Amino acid sequence: MIDRIAFGVVALLLLLSALRVVTSKNLVHSVLWLGLTLVTTAGAYLLLSAPFIASIQILLYTGGVITLMLFGVMLTRRGEDIAIPNESSEGGRALILSLATFGLFTGAVLKTPLPQEAPPFTGSTAELGREILGPNLMAFEVLSVLLLAAMVGAIVIARRRDPGSQRPSLGLRIEAEAKSQEGKS
Repeated sequence: MIDRIAFGVVALLLLLSALRVVTSKNLVHSVLWLGLTLVTTAGAYLLLSAPFIASIQILLYTGGVITLMLFGVMLTRRGEDIAIPNESSEGGRALILSLATFGLFTGAVLKTPLPQEAPPFTGSTAELGREILGPNLMAFEVLSVLLLAAMVGAIVIARRRDPGSQRPSLGLRIEAEAKSQEGKS
């Protein structure tokens, strides 16, 4: 019973911190909320008796990703005001889609027969790697391509609407440099 209460508390904290990630008006605060979300996810893994996955979550995602994101924010955003206005007018549609996705996942979880207690994993990390990358290799690779596409898309969207940027795009800079070189000769 205590395990269920602890998992409920961790899940609620995870949900609230994830909501703050997407609703925060300040980019640095959003990254810090993402850090709390990733740490809370590691806590959920611990409650599900997966300490190896929890440690990987802390080391790779919480440590590495948050550090990279904070450096990225601090290196690309010059000036004191890092707050980026939220220009989205599609909040209603996003809420409907989120609730539909939540309902779909909840229905799938409730219809899936779950074991009462998962047997402890007694193998080595090499066996775990073979288990993940053996029969599930295609899903693993598809997920990596999906994450890469999401990163590239986020970079393109962020660079397209960079507030206060006076720099021309790369193509215009190359053309301008070529014209200035022609004028010199």
